[in-house]
Amino acid sequence: MATLPTIPLTFTVRRCKPELVAPAKPTPCEQKLLSDIDDQASLRFQVPFVHFYRHQPSMEGKHPAEVIKTALAQTLVFYYPFAGRLREGVNGKLIVDCNGEGVLFIKADADVTLEQFGDTLQPPFPCFHELLFDVPGTEGMLNCPLFLIQVTRLKCGGFIFAIRLNHVMCDAFGLKQFVSTVAAMAQGEATHLVPPVWERHLLDARDPPRVTFTHHEYDEVEAAAATTTTSLPLDNLVERSFFFGPAEFSLLRRLLPLHLQHCTRFELLTAFLWRCRSLAINLDPEEEVRMLCAVNARYKIFPPLPQGYYGNAFVFPAAITTVKNLRQNPLGYAVELVKQAKTSLTEEYMKSVAALMVIRGKRLLFPNVIGSFIISDLTKMGLEDVDFGWGKAVFAGTAKAVGVVSFFVQAKNKKGEVGTSVEICLPAPAMERFAEELDNMLITAANRG
Repeated sequence: MATLPTIPLTFTVRRCKPELVAPAKPTPCEQKLLSDIDDQASLRFQVPFVHFYRHQPSMEGKHPAEVIKTALAQTLVFYYPFAGRLREGVNGKLIVDCNGEGVLFIKADADVTLEQFGDTLQPPFPCFHELLFDVPGTEGMLNCPLFLIQVTRLKCGGFIFAIRLNHVMCDAFGLKQFVSTVAAMAQGEATHLVPPVWERHLLDARDPPRVTFTHHEYDEVEAAAATTTTSLPLDNLVERSFFFGPAEFSLLRRLLPLHLQHCTRFELLTAFLWRCRSLAINLDPEEEVRMLCAVNARYKIFPPLPQGYYGNAFVFPAAITTVKNLRQNPLGYAVELVKQAKTSLTEEYMKSVAALMVIRGKRLLFPNVIGSFIISDLTKMGLEDVDFGWGKAVFAGTAKAVGVVSFFVQAKNKKGEVGTSVEICLPAPAMERFAEELDNMLITAANRG
């Protein structure tokens, strides 16, 4: 089992004053409504992404920040809502005021090389707060820039592109579409790109709204949970990445019966992590634990969302069981629960989620307790393919876990093998037990021969 400890690395970053980058040309001044999926309370948070790039001799003499800033202004002509600000309308409905104010941009240089970050690049990254400076007053939902971008040139000539997005504006697909356009603009190759599509009304609830499913992902876990030991403590949290390559996946499949051998890597790894995490957090055996997995609905509805749609098009169907059931049953039990959760997503399910947002209000949240485990798989996003002129990224993905949300990102181990890196955030004692559970299950699989 390969894990990445925190790298003891320090460096100095020299940042220019943050500036607003507005669209390069005049854009429509209008107000746009977010969808009922977009503006749910559970998506009202910021997500940091980071891309690492090597030195490219052909780009010698060009500062990546200047190249990207120019391309960004050109891209915002087409993605002009990103240059606006969120306002709150009737009943808390989020509205984008397309006023062209711009996104916040920081040009920086650091006295560190890409090689100093280590042989493998996986979160958590040392001194990440230096690579994406949290400009005071910009982290809110309303009246704040919708993107914060910092481009840091490294001593070796490579650079780090870090971006923080307001999740209600787009999902990872939307982000990939946006940054790919910036990259194409940077290389002067933007003629064949898919045009952006707003059309957020396509994911609104019916009128009148009808909830036709039971949505355990939004269960109101006991009101007292936030003040009990089952809530996620905000102090003494530890974040670690765990890498799963071909060897680890091969071992895990030994723990499955024949009829589950063709389950996906996502289903296998999610079930494995959910089981280990649930056993590590020391809940009562009879306590319910939840696994929520982000499932893309773009092609699950008819007609499919138009190509170029960049809003949130995910829902989070849930699997529920007890700690005791996860402990007493083989891994295949958890895999079956994950598979059932994934296949529950239909067009009707999507409309039911939207209706729930309307009927029960925008304050409806995922259960933010330690017994909830939320997974978002970014390994198929192709974020590493984004090329601003310096080649493909050495690493591209989320920079850290966000509370009870963990992200699967594509990464490489020291052998150069491509696998899945998973960011986990837990209290320190639980993290130790979690790592032990992982190792014990892998050892058990290895002993099965």
